[in-house]
Order: sequence, then structure tokens, then C-alpha cells
Amino acid sequence: MNASPHPGRPGSDRTEPDQPLRDPVDAIIDQWAVVRPDLDTTAMEVFGRVNRLSRTLGDRMEKAYARFGIARGEFDVLATLRRSGEPYTLSPRQLSSTLMLTTGGMTGRLDKLERAGLLRRSPDPHDRRALQVTLTDEGLSLVDEAVVAGLAIQTEALSHLNDEQAGQLADLLRRLVLGTGS
Repeated sequence: MNASPHPGRPGSDRTEPDQPLRDPVDAIIDQWAVVRPDLDTTAMEVFGRVNRLSRTLGDRMEKAYARFGIARGEFDVLATLRRSGEPYTLSPRQLSSTLMLTTGGMTGRLDKLERAGLLRRSPDPHDRRALQVTLTDEGLSLVDEAVVAGLAIQTEALSHLNDEQAGQLADLLRRLVLGTGS
């Protein structure tokens, strides 16, 4: 079980169990309660925190990937190719649909990554009109290092929860993702 700075929760290393947890979202909720006590702000409590976490961790991930000379969006392209397995090749259309990008947005990312020598585009041997995108050895090495750096940041953030709490959170977020069709 990981130590947690949260009083009253498993793994807590603080001794004030009666002190409630407060974060910036609580202040926002308190303000709404004063000016609009008729509002049910439950959704705001959840998604305010999800948005703050996303923004904070996104910024940290961006810094981690910058050490490798790539941005988060470029990491996503390299990681998608890496996860596809050998020979680490997908079509630009497959990449676009997986990453929910327009073909124009994908082209810009591919151009930059190709110039950096991290991937190459070549004609699809099965369709003369199509291209395929393949990780280079340099791209494979870089994405393998970058994914470890990114996971370290995410793991550190989760260290405030024990394993059971992290699993519950993952399950609840999965339920939300599936419920919204994301």
C-alpha cells in the first residue's frame, strides 16, 4: 500500500483524520453554493477535477517528451505505431482514425517526424494509391524511452492512491468513457 497525503484514506500518513480534504474545486463549488444553492454541482466536482488533472499531467507529460525533441501529439503517433507491433507500420488513415485527427493534422505530424528521421513513409505494396508509415530504428528507440518517462509521471501521480483505489478509479473512469461514447 502506498503512503497517501490524504487523511482518513487507506495509506494515509497524516494524523488528522477529522480534517476534510480540500482542493481548488471545493472553493469553486462553495462559491456556486452561495450564489446558486439550487444547482446540483456533482458533475462539476467530478469533471472539474478530471480537467485539472488532465491539464496538470498533460503539461508534465509535454515537458517529459520535450526532452526527446517531440511534443505530446508526436509521441501519440510514434506510440500508436509502436503498439501496432512489428513491422510498426500503419496507413496514414489508420493513424488518423486512431488518434482522431484530420488528415491535414496527421500530415503535419508525419512531416515533422519524417524530417527528424523517426518514421518513414513509403508506397503501400498492396495499393499504389496509398502510403504506409513505419517507425525507423531511431523512432523505435526514442518512443521506447519516452513511454517510460511518461509512465513515470503517471505512476508518481497515482502514488497518492493505493492499488485498490487506483483500480476503482480506473473502473469508474472506464464506465464514464463507455457511457459517453468517447
